[in-house]
Amino acid sequence: MGLNEKPLSTLHEKASYDLGDFDVPTGREEAWRFTPLSRLKGLHNGTASGAGHVVVDVDAAPEVTVETVGRDDPRVGQAYVPGDRVSAQAYSSFEKATVVTVPREAVTSKPTVLTLTGSGDGAAYGHIVVRVEPLAEAVLVLDHKGSAVYADNVEFVVGDGASLRVVSLQDWDDDAVHVSHHHAQLGKDATFRGFAATLGGDLVRLSPSVSYTAPGGDADLSGVYFADAGQHLEHRLLVDHSQPNCKSNVDYRGALQGEDAHTVWIGDVIIRVEAEGTDTYELNRNLLLTDGARADSVPNLEILTGEVAGAGHASASGRLDDEHIFYLQARGIPYDEARRLVIRGFLGQLIEKIQIEEIRDRVLAAVEAELAR
Repeated sequence: MGLNEKPLSTLHEKASYDLGDFDVPTGREEAWRFTPLSRLKGLHNGTASGAGHVVVDVDAAPEVTVETVGRDDPRVGQAYVPGDRVSAQAYSSFEKATVVTVPREAVTSKPTVLTLTGSGDGAAYGHIVVRVEPLAEAVLVLDHKGSAVYADNVEFVVGDGASLRVVSLQDWDDDAVHVSHHHAQLGKDATFRGFAATLGGDLVRLSPSVSYTAPGGDADLSGVYFADAGQHLEHRLLVDHSQPNCKSNVDYRGALQGEDAHTVWIGDVIIRVEAEGTDTYELNRNLLLTDGARADSVPNLEILTGEVAGAGHASASGRLDDEHIFYLQARGIPYDEARRLVIRGFLGQLIEKIQIEEIRDRVLAAVEAELAR
């Protein structure tokens, strides 16, 4: 399958399953200008070796069906078409896909947890499909850990009136490279809640996206990230409003400390001509805790209709508020503890959205460990 006949937008003009339809990025392209290509270890240009392994272990809710399927399974690639070369490389290179199915009207009794553990020196590729059938409700956790050079695509297909909550935890070892695309396709009156917590890895580039197939869809994309010295953590979001009367909300927050700590947040929201009644807002905020850290934040809003319920975006990056620190110190709290309290409160407002206590506590503990360094 080649290029889509219909361009995605002026922001995203190309989508294809065929690797040959994408030029090797040079770093001058808008989509790659913030990414240090030399640290991708060949994922972007086809030179990555294939000796790595990422094992997927599944602890599924009893109501859920989990299958390992081949590339020819018709459910694979049904909801998502790769939008860049690394995504197309992952699509053309994976051998087996994991398909998770939540049957119609089922309400899962516990979260389904997929643990992806990397090992080996070479590159690995993966594909996951999560299908939530109409009127069903489910919670899913993607837990990434270990050492890997890994590229993958994840498809979330949320049926009419269904609800899916996803927590994706990037807790890789310090040398890991991970480039991933997460795409949620929402049916009529479907609800999707996606949360990303990115803490580990040398370079992580995560691209969540949402599309709508019928009116009434509601998507919320949230995330937190904490970059240390030398880390590159990149999040590139796309919400494509192509149906009337749908909603989306995006809220990401990050903290950075150490020399050459670098975070990138790109938020693209498209409201097409036919998407009347859209209600959308996106927000990104970053705390720069030390000199030598850099946060790039670029919200983009493309509106092609004048009939919207609401549309806006905001971005802010700066240092700790001295007034907040002074307020706490004036009440006898030492500086280091006051600093931790402010940062914990800044990130904790979003972390509290994680409804799985074990994962929420794990993310909070990881933030505390970063602050203790």
